Amino acid sequence: MFIRPRLRLVPDGTRIQFMRGRFMGLIVSAILSSASVVLFFYPGLNLGIDFSGGVVMEVRTNGPANFDQIRAALSSEHIPQQGVQRFGDPSEVLIRLGAQSSEQATQAAVGRVRDALEKGVPGSKIERTDAVGASVSAELFRNGLLALGISLLMILVYIWFRFEWQFAVGAVVTLILDVTKAIGFLALTRIEFDLVMVAAILTVLGYSTNDKVVVYDRVRENLRKYKSMPLRELIDLSINETLNRTLGTSMTVFLASLPLALFGGESISGFAWVMLFGIVVGTSSSIFIAAPILLFLGERRLRRDAAAPRSVVTTSAPSPAPSPAPSPAPTAAKQGATAAKTSAKAKAATRR
Repeated sequence: MFIRPRLRLVPDGTRIQFMRGRFMGLIVSAILSSASVVLFFYPGLNLGIDFSGGVVMEVRTNGPANFDQIRAALSSEHIPQQGVQRFGDPSEVLIRLGAQSSEQATQAAVGRVRDALEKGVPGSKIERTDAVGASVSAELFRNGLLALGISLLMILVYIWFRFEWQFAVGAVVTLILDVTKAIGFLALTRIEFDLVMVAAILTVLGYSTNDKVVVYDRVRENLRKYKSMPLRELIDLSINETLNRTLGTSMTVFLASLPLALFGGESISGFAWVMLFGIVVGTSSSIFIAAPILLFLGERRLRRDAAAPRSVVTTSAPSPAPSPAPSPAPTAAKQGATAAKTSAKAKAATRR
């Protein structure tokens, strides 16, 4: 005995015609992805220390940080800082310096910052120092892009083997559009793009792939079940059948990531914001991008057998010869008359 859930986001029997908006969905997605590519080149990503190189120092002040006082202390020692920003609670500050030529130069720069803070900001303390060279940052950036490319390739191979090639092409094209939108979101919000953001994008790719596989799997099942249904109606039916599951999973992950984005601090809030954006984009793209691409690619191929007219060959067998009609059985009256005639003839012959 199955227990029906008390809360259903979508009523049973919903028949929303999603494919009516297929052209609008593709046009909006193309515009957003094109704008994201432009934002990638200008103003570009806010590269973190992992990819840009440099020195990052976490400083704790005695009481709420006075950013003007900190900048004045660094300027008095002629230290070319790249940024001073809040990190965590009001007493934590993040100071960024440019990439240094050697390890000795990095240590000298850190010592100068320490001296400047001791003079200009009494009571401050350096909690943590991270330094990445220019060559290491370039290698990390290259490896991050390589990881994204390999993940897309593996997804293509997986879906290609599990489904027909139309499904694989639709999924990979949609995932590429999702990645470009995520990069545009990072460029627009100026969230630092570092190795954590690469992990966030890979997580979004995995989530979005799972969502598309669920919809595609239902489409494949319905292709076998409804052999004469037009592909457009079949895709609408499949999306409606999986809509409760899709929205329920997306809302669960969204609600789990929202507190991390709001209260997780600088170290994890960027990851959470990218996750929130990726959940919205991945869920909507499964309906309004991946499904229309599948419709355009498979409308004539996936339904070729069903759309082709079937020729029925009938062989005409020779009709059997009509059997002679059986003679009607003699009635009792006719039998009595015949017997009377026979007896009369016999009496006449005896008289003679």
